Amino acid sequence: MMSTGGLISHAAPLLPGAETPPVTRDAGREAAERELSKPQYHENDPSLLDRALAKALRWIADLFDAAAGAAPGGPLGLLVIVVAVALAVAALWWRLGSPRRSLAGPGSLFHDGVRSADDHRTAAEAHAAAGRWNEAVQERMRAVVRSLEERTLLDPRPGRTADEAAAEAAASLPGHTAELRAAARAFDDVTYGGRTADADAYARLRALDTALDRAKPLLTGPTA
Repeated sequence: MMSTGGLISHAAPLLPGAETPPVTRDAGREAAERELSKPQYHENDPSLLDRALAKALRWIADLFDAAAGAAPGGPLGLLVIVVAVALAVAALWWRLGSPRRSLAGPGSLFHDGVRSADDHRTAAEAHAAAGRWNEAVQERMRAVVRSLEERTLLDPRPGRTADEAAAEAAASLPGHTAELRAAARAFDDVTYGGRTADADAYARLRALDTALDRAKPLLTGPTA
C-alpha cells in the first residue's frame, strides 16, 4: 500500500491547474524556426538574381574603393585615370574603326571573276540609285582599278588590294595621288572596317573615276 504523500506526488502534474513545465531554449528556437520557415514570411524576400546582383555590386564598390585608395589623389585621381583610358579607347576606335577590320585584314578588290570597268560602273550606279552606298563605293572603286588595267596603266594582277592599286596608279598619275589614297581608304573602311558610306563618299569616287578617265598619265608604262 502506497502512502498518501506518494499518490499526491505522482498525480500532481495531471491535475487541472497544475503548472506547465518550462520551455527549454532549444525547444523555443526550433519552434521559432518552424514558424519563420512558413511561406508567408518570405513573400517579399529578394530573388536569387537580386541577391547575386547585390553581391556583385558590393564587390565592384569594394574594388573601386581599393583602387581609389591606391591611386594618386584618391577618388578624384581614379576618376581622371578612368576618363583618360576611355578617351584613349575612343580615339583608337575612331582612328582604326571596328575590330573586324584588323581581324579580316585588307583583302583583294575583286572576288567574283573578271568584269569590265563599265560593268562595275553600271553596278555602282544601280546600288547608288537604291541608296546602298557601301556597295556603290565598292563597285566604283573596282571600276576605277579595272579602268586603269584596261588602259594598261596597271598590270592585271589577282589579289591586288585597294591600297596597292592606289600606290601603283599614283606612279603614272601623280596629280591624283591624294584622291587615289582617299578612295582606297573609303573602300577598306566600308569593306573591312565596319563603317558606312554615304552619298558624298560615292560622289567623290565617281568624280575621281571621271577625272582619271580623262587624265594623261606619265609615260612610264605599267607598274611592275
